[in-house]
Amino acid sequence: MRCLLNMVFLVTLAGLALGQVSGPALTLKQKIARFSPTVITADIAILSAGDRRALDKLIESLPYIDSIYLVQVWDKNFDLLHRLEADTSADGEEKLHYFRINMSPWSMLDNNEAFIEGVPAHPPDGANYYPENMSKDEFTTWVESLPGGEKEKARGFFSIIVRGKDQTLQIRPYNEAYAAYLSPAAKLLKEAAEAADNPTLKTFLQKRGEAFLTNDYYESDIAWMDLDSPIEPTIGPYEVYLDNLFNYKAAFEAFIGIRDEQETKKLDLFSAHLQEIEDTLPIPAAFRNPKLGAMSPIRVVNEVAVGGEALAGVQTAAYNLPNDERVIQAKGSKRVMLKNVQEAKFNKCLVPISALALPSDQQAMVSFEPFFTHILAHELMHGLGPHTITLNGKKTTVRQEMKEIGSSLEEAKADISGLFALQHLIDRNVLNPSLEKPMYVTFLASLFRSVRFGIHEAHGKGSALQFNYLTDEGGFVYDPSSRTFSVDFGKIKNAVKKLTGVIMLLQADGNYAQAKSLLEKYSVIRPEMQVVLDRLTAVPVDIEPQFPLGK
Repeated sequence: MRCLLNMVFLVTLAGLALGQVSGPALTLKQKIARFSPTVITADIAILSAGDRRALDKLIESLPYIDSIYLVQVWDKNFDLLHRLEADTSADGEEKLHYFRINMSPWSMLDNNEAFIEGVPAHPPDGANYYPENMSKDEFTTWVESLPGGEKEKARGFFSIIVRGKDQTLQIRPYNEAYAAYLSPAAKLLKEAAEAADNPTLKTFLQKRGEAFLTNDYYESDIAWMDLDSPIEPTIGPYEVYLDNLFNYKAAFEAFIGIRDEQETKKLDLFSAHLQEIEDTLPIPAAFRNPKLGAMSPIRVVNEVAVGGEALAGVQTAAYNLPNDERVIQAKGSKRVMLKNVQEAKFNKCLVPISALALPSDQQAMVSFEPFFTHILAHELMHGLGPHTITLNGKKTTVRQEMKEIGSSLEEAKADISGLFALQHLIDRNVLNPSLEKPMYVTFLASLFRSVRFGIHEAHGKGSALQFNYLTDEGGFVYDPSSRTFSVDFGKIKNAVKKLTGVIMLLQADGNYAQAKSLLEKYSVIRPEMQVVLDRLTAVPVDIEPQFPLGK
């Protein structure tokens, strides 16, 4: 998970363009300017000669991952990209620039609205995973007619749905649908495996190359969990944000990072407390996992290159993978923190936001340590709480039951329960109590940063939910005279605990209707938040990474 759908309650954000004052639409140049160009790199001197060659091969494979993602977004994406590349006018160059930021003709920061003429107003809800003329009811009815094994493939991560000659729906696995890109990518990964000196890196790259050809990712996901290497590559189909019909299908992406050994060791202590946190979650004991904990590694890395979905729009600061419930049950999940990306976001976005959104007495509490630590806790909490559940005597998963709202609810859960977990560790003196107040104030400022991503998007929608719920509970307070929000330290803890329980219980019950109602009520931009967002127009929304070691 990392960092959804358009809802009836988009309110005014489509006109806001994430903090843009309602009024004249932004020009393309202004839209591009919301992303601050930032060099992202790392020291590779620690790598052995063989691992350095492996890194080169990994970077060489990234254009194939980009290509698959472009195809997954929209079936005409490549044709449009080629036309933009051929247009050498100033207008054409701006369109190509913004296309490359979004990896599509739709602006993620503007409710996924088209910024190029001649394309649909918004991307297809099912991206290019399903036939454009397929309805949700048609898919659901068809899936129910399939035998058990085929049902799982149809709803699984690694297949697209196409129409046969008789117009019936058919399953097509990724290794067939994207063979033109996966075959050369697999070859490069195997060459990287041959070059690598680190044995766990060698094993993962070999198995992941095979997975590209066989469509069976289980063994390579297990190998990725066991990876203990100076290079931390994450490459393949992972997140389901692009599938706005069902959240079933995984998009291809890649993160290539160099491990920060010092920070990784510093964070090892969190792994020792995961089971303790799980055991104290504010939900009935029957919904807690009694065997969680030691199987959840944490890696802190500095990013050197990304590809596919990882390139598109707002840049990922951390991720928690894999999403395959079978792997999570067998090995847990791994949290990867992209430290250099987080530092860039904090300095270029969060510090300027806090100067405008918070009162002067709380601005000084905003610092990188609680920002970094909460992102860590966010990723930790993706692996805790309900995942595999039982409804009416049948085993299922939270992901399947929550359908298209699953990602938004899960992002809100990870955020709010991350605060709950950190408060637990502070109360037990695992973390320094001096972190407590800065943690809540920095989180408040960070919610404004996330909401600027758009409440059509999972993280932004989840952030709006939390902001409004915590405000209603008195944890956040608006001052109309200064047009700022502050934290009420006497009420914030109970509000955080309450919302953690509400969300996790909805997930444990698989209660789609009530979860949707919760999002519809709270995932909105209220007038007070609007006032603050209107003040942030000159603050960059995110970074535009430039990779000297990358493509």
